[in-house]
Amino acid sequence: MFYLTILMSERVGFVIILAFLLVNVPAFRRLLSSDRWIDKCQLAIIFAIFAILANSTGIEIDPANQLHDKVFLTTISKNYSIVNARILAVSVAGIIGGPWVGGAVGLIAGLHRIMLGGMAAQAWFYVPSSILIGLLSGHLYNDRRNPFAVMSPWHGFLVGLLMETIQMAFIFLFSPTGWTLVRYIALPMILVNSIGTSIFLSIIGMFRRQEEETRAMQTHSVLSLTKETLPHLRNGLNMQSARQVAKAIQRHTNFDAVSLTDRQTILAHVGAGSDHHIPGKMMLTHLSETVIASGRVHIAHNRDEIGCSHHDCPLEAAIVVPLRIRDRVIGTLKMYYTAAWRLTPVEVQLAEGLGEIFANQIALGQAEMQAKLVRDAEIKSLQAQVNPHFFFNAINTISAMMRRDSKKARQLLLQLGTYFRANLVGARSTQVTLAQEREHVHAYLMLEQTRFPGRFEVHLNNTVGDDVLLPPFTIQVLVENALKHAFSHRMHGNIVNIDLNAVDGRLQIKVADNGEGVAPNVLSKLGREPVRSSHGTGTALQNLNQRLVGLYDKRSQLNFATSKAGTTVTISIPLVTKGES
Repeated sequence: MFYLTILMSERVGFVIILAFLLVNVPAFRRLLSSDRWIDKCQLAIIFAIFAILANSTGIEIDPANQLHDKVFLTTISKNYSIVNARILAVSVAGIIGGPWVGGAVGLIAGLHRIMLGGMAAQAWFYVPSSILIGLLSGHLYNDRRNPFAVMSPWHGFLVGLLMETIQMAFIFLFSPTGWTLVRYIALPMILVNSIGTSIFLSIIGMFRRQEEETRAMQTHSVLSLTKETLPHLRNGLNMQSARQVAKAIQRHTNFDAVSLTDRQTILAHVGAGSDHHIPGKMMLTHLSETVIASGRVHIAHNRDEIGCSHHDCPLEAAIVVPLRIRDRVIGTLKMYYTAAWRLTPVEVQLAEGLGEIFANQIALGQAEMQAKLVRDAEIKSLQAQVNPHFFFNAINTISAMMRRDSKKARQLLLQLGTYFRANLVGARSTQVTLAQEREHVHAYLMLEQTRFPGRFEVHLNNTVGDDVLLPPFTIQVLVENALKHAFSHRMHGNIVNIDLNAVDGRLQIKVADNGEGVAPNVLSKLGREPVRSSHGTGTALQNLNQRLVGLYDKRSQLNFATSKAGTTVTISIPLVTKGES
């Protein structure tokens, strides 16, 4: 019995070695984690081959329990039996692939066992016993589990013990040598095959844990890289951003060198070979040109495939990934090793993923830039809108003043120039200083107060510095709106107060009048849509509101509070000074 245990250990060890080699094949590991029927069929074929090899490398035993050790069996004599590891293969097939895989492998293994016995009638029970074992072990498979999450080695040992016990029961009941055979082979087969099942599952579990750890580390590296490179690539692919990205990749990975190029030029190269792969120079490798032309990932396993023109280049393996935006290759991402054996499929997948992420980041940056340009153009278009009625009224006022007070007329003409200069500056800028805005408001008020002398008073209460930035025309539009609409036909006692304060890190602008208030049906429209009146088209407040939201956010939009005692318009924007912008 001890000798049989040694021989069985050899056979099971052979199966386990094959399993270890097979689990190293990525395609096999993919089958283990797949639920597709075609992959299940391939898995059944592979385990059926295991079972056939287990049958063929078994140990013959005659009716007198004498062992006949042969290297490979193609047939066995009548009434001889085989001590083998077939049930190990069938059990593991069921545990890994489910009942249908286990049952199919059991069927093939049982039929092969009958064929070895020359289709002897007494060997028929190996078919139902093997199928039953495959189905039973398959019911321990949970198709809702995380793929690859095989049972623990201890549970595998218990399952192997149970399945071998079932096989012994069939032999005891249906074999001509029944009890004589079972009492000799039961302990070695049950013990060794159960241990073999445990080891087989341990190997698969070990590789699964390694893959999960590798993926976890890769995911962490990719997320860190994405976070670190996004601010740089948003500004486009240039020498400065490319260098920062290349340095970040080398920090988070084990590549010996990292390079980024556009379609013709090296933008950045860090690591090995940086003495001759110089940023700003033309690309040195034929491989990069091939990738740009084909738009596909290329892998080089030696210097010749890289094609560097420098005779002493240390780079021996490379992954070159095209950076593609809207079906056009704009450059390449290249990762190098100085030893070809270090290049594995893991690094290839990592490089391909990084290339796709970086291309998306560049595309995102371009989209944001285009959106910003469009938004700036819209804002400047709104700012450039000048009321022609104000211009003609101002000219008429100055013309009339020239007859009575030429000095005053010259001052008004200068203020009109100041007013239009502020309009031109505002059309070119999204922000101006408070000093510039005050000058603009002052010019407007001088012209209006000359037209309507003594009709209104404007008071400014300012607690912030003149270098605070705000959108051009912000205060001027609110003051103009108050003068035009707040007082109706009231000729005296009209007051507008302007308050500028810093509140919780924001600039708060309040323009309040003591007018007649705003009707509820009009209030709901202010700042959101044009409100026509006898004084104009009513788009000024809407334009201002759109500019504020476009430049900042919805927190910065116009807020109205009105009553019969007057109306207050409040704006709250980020408090930024000229030196901070």
